[in-house]
Amino acid sequence: MNFTLGNMLSISFTLFAVIDAMGSIPLFISIKRKSGGELDVKRIIFFSGLIMIAFLFLGSQILKMLGVDVKSFAVAGSIVLFLFGFEMISGHEVFKGDGDKRLGAIVPIAFPLIAGSATLTTIISFKAIYSELEILGGILINLIFAYLVLTSLKWFEKMLGPGGINAVRKFFGVILIAIAVKMFGENIDVFSASFNK
Repeated sequence: MNFTLGNMLSISFTLFAVIDAMGSIPLFISIKRKSGGELDVKRIIFFSGLIMIAFLFLGSQILKMLGVDVKSFAVAGSIVLFLFGFEMISGHEVFKGDGDKRLGAIVPIAFPLIAGSATLTTIISFKAIYSELEILGGILINLIFAYLVLTSLKWFEKMLGPGGINAVRKFFGVILIAIAVKMFGENIDVFSASFNK
C-alpha cells in the first residue's frame, strides 16, 4: 500500500473520535484532582503510544496464532465502534472498566481511556485498508493531541463547561457510528466469500 496524506488524515480523524480525548476531559479532570492536582503527562503519553504501536506491529501475529484473519477482525471491530458510538450518544455505559484507583493516573488514562479496547480494535482493523506507515502517522498525531489536551485541562474546564463537553462527545458519537457502518460494509465480503465456497 502506498502512503498518502489523505489516508493518514482519515486515520487520524477516526482515532480522534475513538479516543475521544475531548469527551474524556471530565474524567481527566477528576483523575487529576484525585492525583493531587498533577499528572505525569509525558509518562501517560509514552505508555499510551507504546501500547498502540506494539499492537499495530504485533496485532496481526497474535491474530494468526488465534486463527483469525484481519478482515474478520475488522468486521468485529466495526461492531465495537458502533457500540462505542452508541455509548457516547446515549450516555449508557457499554464498556465498563475495573475501577481500580490504586494503580494511579497512568493506568486509567493511558489504558483504557486513550489506548483502550476500542482504540486497539480500530488500529488492527485499519490494517485491512491502510499501510502501517499511515496508521503510525495517525497514532502519532493523536498522541500529540492527547498531550495538548492533558496539559490544557484547566483551560478546557473554564472554556467548555459541562454542556459544551457533552455536546462535543455526542457529535463524535454520531461520526463514530457512521465510520463503523462504513468499515463494516468494506469488510463484510469476507463472510460472503465463505458462504459461497
